[in-house]
Amino acid sequence: MIRFDGVTKQYPGGTVAVDDLTFTAPTGKITVLVGPSGCGKTTSLRMINRMIEPTKGTISLDGQDTSRMNEADLRRGIGYVIQHAGLFPHRTVLDNVGTVPRLLGWDKKKIAERSRELLSRVGLAPELADRYPSQLSGGQQQRVGVARALAADPPVMLMDEPFSAVDPVVREQLQDAFLELQGELGKTIVFVTHDIDEAIKLGDQVAVLRVGGILAQISDPAYLLAHPVDDFVADFVGKDRGYRSLQFQPTPRLPLASERTVVVGETVDGIGAPWVLVVDDQHRPLGWVEPSRLSGAVAPEDLHRGGTVARASGSLRGALDAALSSPSRRGVIVDDSGELVGTVRAHQVLELIESADRPDEDLADSFAEAGSDGRREDSS
Repeated sequence: MIRFDGVTKQYPGGTVAVDDLTFTAPTGKITVLVGPSGCGKTTSLRMINRMIEPTKGTISLDGQDTSRMNEADLRRGIGYVIQHAGLFPHRTVLDNVGTVPRLLGWDKKKIAERSRELLSRVGLAPELADRYPSQLSGGQQQRVGVARALAADPPVMLMDEPFSAVDPVVREQLQDAFLELQGELGKTIVFVTHDIDEAIKLGDQVAVLRVGGILAQISDPAYLLAHPVDDFVADFVGKDRGYRSLQFQPTPRLPLASERTVVVGETVDGIGAPWVLVVDDQHRPLGWVEPSRLSGAVAPEDLHRGGTVARASGSLRGALDAALSSPSRRGVIVDDSGELVGTVRAHQVLELIESADRPDEDLADSFAEAGSDGRREDSS
């Protein structure tokens, strides 16, 4: 557990970066610091490992005042990930990952084994171990940075906008991989970002800071979206916070429609529907095609891949996203293995949202026409 008690940072000249900050980052959870530029996010993060010293107040780690701890020992016990990864350019990927274990005096065999294990856990191929950072993509470098922070198995990790320097697709992949890894490891993490969507996705609790390092509100993401404490927080989390809050509402049984499908190489001649879903040999969705625009067999370049795919076990936001983003206006729903289970329309998801506060028996009645498995035929 990390505890801030009345922490202030004032620089020479009178500038206050952090003002009387008090909050707790619970053990094994992700606490995200978010806010506009100049709100003291990074300053607060760096005060935890004493890269910046507080002017007043106390920061404690599992009940121990960090100001009374040896700086080197403190930092070696905390993983640290920054934007652009901060890798040593003259060292290989494997040597970068093994940096802290080497400082702690581990033997070379143990360092190599641990480094290779972590590269695998963050999703990097074994052949990348002997490359240098300049030979990696931005996303790969960030994965190496996370692996390096985890190398000595620290209980605490500090992450300063680690995914902000990559493109949106890679960023989402890194976020998903990070959450999966955290689910296995259960580290105590303080994560800094300027992106409220990232904060809501990753945080077990989110602390919104005002300019000047003043804590505006701290709560779990669902409560933050539903109950912003004032206009500043409401504006910062966005006018679409009601839509965002749907990601915290699990999807009830969806009224799924069976979907006509084809595979690549199959002809769509004679199919009168405006859109047809293409799947692979394991019945996993690949994209949509328009039969009227094709002659002959479906080729990979014919696929419309713009629509998102939602899991039946996911959130209402995921189901609604899938329906709204689909070129056919039918959201593609899959099971946890990625296999197609059916499609759903946006108005049907909205009906589920409307029904969220109704008694269970009323909700069940509203799906009676869908059949016992929640699936019905859709002729459109």
